[in-house]
Amino acid sequence: MLSLTNVTKRYTSRTALSEISLEVEAGSTVGLLGPNGAGKTTILRLLLGFTQPTSGSVLVRGLEPSDPESRRGLGYLPERMILPERMTVRGLLHLHADLAGIDRGDHVRQADEAMEQVGIADRAKDGIGTLSKGLRQRVGFAQAFLGKPAILLLDEPTSGLDPIGMRDAREWIAALRERGATVLVSSHVLSEVERVCDKVAILNEGHVVASGSLPELVGDSETLEDAFVRLVQK
Repeated sequence: MLSLTNVTKRYTSRTALSEISLEVEAGSTVGLLGPNGAGKTTILRLLLGFTQPTSGSVLVRGLEPSDPESRRGLGYLPERMILPERMTVRGLLHLHADLAGIDRGDHVRQADEAMEQVGIADRAKDGIGTLSKGLRQRVGFAQAFLGKPAILLLDEPTSGLDPIGMRDAREWIAALRERGATVLVSSHVLSEVERVCDKVAILNEGHVVASGSLPELVGDSETLEDAFVRLVQK
């Protein structure tokens, strides 16, 4: 479903990714872990077509990300989502439904379902500028869920959420997995990844240092945190 093969991404002064390969199978939930600057967000940007690899191959459902068809049925929650302060929650979701190519006759239903799913139906008429950081993150989830996408790319999805919000986010991701969606989660919160993901890829300094299921990566006497520290400090 999502594939990076021997991908290198260089910027002017640094190499963000170096000869990495990663496969995300259809219907799986995969966590990207790594220290700051490890290359997690760069992987998401490559899959979305926001930037191009210096070398190697990136495919989404067999298509290059430069092909707009590769983004059909794909939902994205960025780490830092800049929202228009003067729009209402419902107005923003109608805009994103339009951008996603959802039939205009279905905007109201789609927006209402997304708001209900993330617990902000009572804030539909509120201006974005009046919302707390946690509520804005819920709006971000709602726009990512519009149209029930088959692929979800989530960058630090629990950022700004309180403990109840983090629990809710786990339930939303579990529901995505149950309906067969393919989910790639980039996160610093190891405990959250451990709870919701089938597989994990650990990055450090632009390299994939380990990948596999949690039992494959975590020894009998280790936690995921122990394994993470051991692998990135090699």
